[in-house]
Amino acid sequence: MGRAFVYVIIGGGVAGGYAAHEFVKRGVSQGELCIISEETVAPYERPALSKGYLLPEDPARLPSFHCCVGSNEERLAPKWYKENGIELILGTRVKSADVRRKTLLTATGETISYKYLIIATGARALKLEEFGVNALDATNVCYLRDLADADRLVDVIQSSSGGNAVVIGGGYIGMECAASLVINKLNVTMVFPEAQCMARLFTPKIANYYEEFYQSKGIKFIKGTVLTSFDFNSDGKVTAVNLRDGTKLPADLVVIGIGIRPNTSLFEGQLTMEKGGIKVNGKMQSSNASVYAVGDVAAFPVRIVSDTRRLEHVDSARKSARHAVSAIVDPTNTGEFDYLPFFYSRVFTLSWQFYGDNSGEAVHFGEFDKTTFGAYWVNNGVLVGSFLEGGTKEQYEAMALVSRVKPRVEDLGELERLGLEFALSVKEKPSPAAGEIIVVGGGGGGGASGGGGVGVVVEKPLYGWHAAAGVIVAASIAAFAYWYGRRRRRW
Repeated sequence: MGRAFVYVIIGGGVAGGYAAHEFVKRGVSQGELCIISEETVAPYERPALSKGYLLPEDPARLPSFHCCVGSNEERLAPKWYKENGIELILGTRVKSADVRRKTLLTATGETISYKYLIIATGARALKLEEFGVNALDATNVCYLRDLADADRLVDVIQSSSGGNAVVIGGGYIGMECAASLVINKLNVTMVFPEAQCMARLFTPKIANYYEEFYQSKGIKFIKGTVLTSFDFNSDGKVTAVNLRDGTKLPADLVVIGIGIRPNTSLFEGQLTMEKGGIKVNGKMQSSNASVYAVGDVAAFPVRIVSDTRRLEHVDSARKSARHAVSAIVDPTNTGEFDYLPFFYSRVFTLSWQFYGDNSGEAVHFGEFDKTTFGAYWVNNGVLVGSFLEGGTKEQYEAMALVSRVKPRVEDLGELERLGLEFALSVKEKPSPAAGEIIVVGGGGGGGASGGGGVGVVVEKPLYGWHAAAGVIVAASIAAFAYWYGRRRRRW
């Protein structure tokens, strides 16, 4: 028993939905494409789960956040797939894969063959048991990775009103869930081993701002320690969280956000792996020419930082999926994936965006007791990354562009003084002619070594078309994120 398709997408998350949309835009024929997903619903925008889905009033619910509303495009409800001749095989686990024979075997015993395969299996949440802590399947210990997790969390939130919530982890899930829980009028304590929240991305100064803001909302922090065990009642529910430093926290609800692990097990030993994911080239193509990988599971060359990375963020999932489809359908006209790393989040009244790389020395700017502030990262004299909280659309576009252009910075003090004006001045400069060096800065001699100003030059000469492409890409990224953070539909 089996079926054959030209294109098969395994995984029905964000990347799977955006890949399907790109196939249709490029004229896929009826019956050529199928999506196999363990989830029982059509692909949806996963960021909604830690934001609007948890709100106590007017919460987001499907079908409002099916792909691709996250990029302000049409909503791909189940009817859309049917109308476009796409087979949705939902609630189905793939038991094994044979990339040499180009076949997948489902848990129901069906064999599905393909000409091209896109792996969009994403990642799973790390479980406490992997760290030696047994939750005994307590109903009030929650993870948040998919719709079923979110439904369970909502039920526990509603039954714990006014109670105590403990959030384990200080990353994306921890920060966003903690904000949602306190909005639901729970007493929230965050626990994580690092010295600060969002330790992989934020500087201590940036982290301190958000921690103080969270504390003003009633959220408590316990840092530098970890969960070691739980106390349970006779019903098997957790009543307290025990920490390594001896602290015991009463708990009606526990949310675990300690990281993720890419779902690569089906392809280990068959495809080349790197950095915990499936290694792909600039066209998202794996070591097997007929297999592509996108989203959280893909380790791809990030040209702007000259490194192979696996990026765990929705923007990367969306764009890598579209690029893979382009490379499959139109390989001649599809170049290398030239992705600018981009991360963002929105909690309470806060909204931040980060572009590029956070290596090197951080240069902070702005008033950290106000609503708009940021930072640049300078590595070996070159600006490689930027962060901005509370910016406008124009300001976010400028931060994206300056991170892509990577100007050379000669004076960190002047960079700090200029702050946002530095990025805006780069944005306002016309595209250089072939071989021309951009000089940005003011005062004094007005050049790279002029007194009183910041000397800034581009790391490489930029040609007109290349610079224009950078402007378009940076502007589109910033415009979408600004729209996403400000739109009235709160998912």
